[in-house]
Amino acid sequence: MRHRRKLAPILWLLAGLSLAAAPATADSDHNEIRRLRQAKRILALDTIIANHRRDYPGGKLLEAELEFERGHYVYELMILEENGVVREFEYDATSGELWRLHSAKEHD
Repeated sequence: MRHRRKLAPILWLLAGLSLAAAPATADSDHNEIRRLRQAKRILALDTIIANHRRDYPGGKLLEAELEFERGHYVYELMILEENGVVREFEYDATSGELWRLHSAKEHD
């Protein structure tokens, strides 16, 4: 069984981003993410997105999440490509390297 722990999903909307999580856990998740960043255990989400855009130009970011998976922090980016296919890119949150790529489904 795959051990996964989601930390405050981050949803990107038209003009910006907002943190989407239950109100009771959003602050604690946000604080944990801030602590991990200050301790240099994870890269900033902006860095991951900029690197992704450099390697994979185009597409629209639908959702970004930080998860703890198999002993590693992983950023998951859901991207709607120009051909209507949604793909999930998983990046090691410490190194920024692409860890896994999933083709999801066509978006209507």
